[in-house]
Amino acid sequence: MLNRWISRWAQALAAGLIAVAAAAPAHADGEAEALVKRIAADVIDGAKSDKAIQGGDVSKVIALVDAKVMPSVNFEAMTRSAVGPKWREATPEQRAKLQGEFKTLLVRVYAGALTQISDRTVEVTKTQPVPNSQQVVVQSEVRGKGEPIKLDYRLDKGDAGWKIIDVNVGGIWLVTSYRSQFGQELANGGIDSLIAKLAERNKAAGSKS
Repeated sequence: MLNRWISRWAQALAAGLIAVAAAAPAHADGEAEALVKRIAADVIDGAKSDKAIQGGDVSKVIALVDAKVMPSVNFEAMTRSAVGPKWREATPEQRAKLQGEFKTLLVRVYAGALTQISDRTVEVTKTQPVPNSQQVVVQSEVRGKGEPIKLDYRLDKGDAGWKIIDVNVGGIWLVTSYRSQFGQELANGGIDSLIAKLAERNKAAGSKS
């Protein structure tokens, strides 16, 4: 069930980033949408110019995603939020490992979806500021086979500019979903156990590449 939901989220996210390149409106919050537009253009150009990617080379897709998409994601904020209160108890070394494994997980999930979105389109509906914060939510719908999928991006504006900090698919925020999973593992085995579980999942995924 979890793997099916992750796959659905990844396909929607990939479709949204690519299709929104032609749909970002200009208004007061246009910088956030422009970021998504730039990422989409970089991914499209990279995929079109690399025959290995077109041939399904997973390692090449992962490298493209890592280079073009992930620098615009605030992994520290995402990981901190997903881990919850236990983050404060983690050592700097544990935090670095958690962030690294979480990033690897999301890169592989996203990369695995890039070849499965040719039949999908996206309509950006609106961008809303989040009250009492430097954040906005870019709202859109992914349309293709079956019912439309609601796809929202939460972005935060910090010293380094806009960064993606969460994604909502069909009413479920990604970080909230992972927080529930991580919370169970943290309760059962603590921080090191969560790191080990994430590393195990990533290793298993890597062996199938």
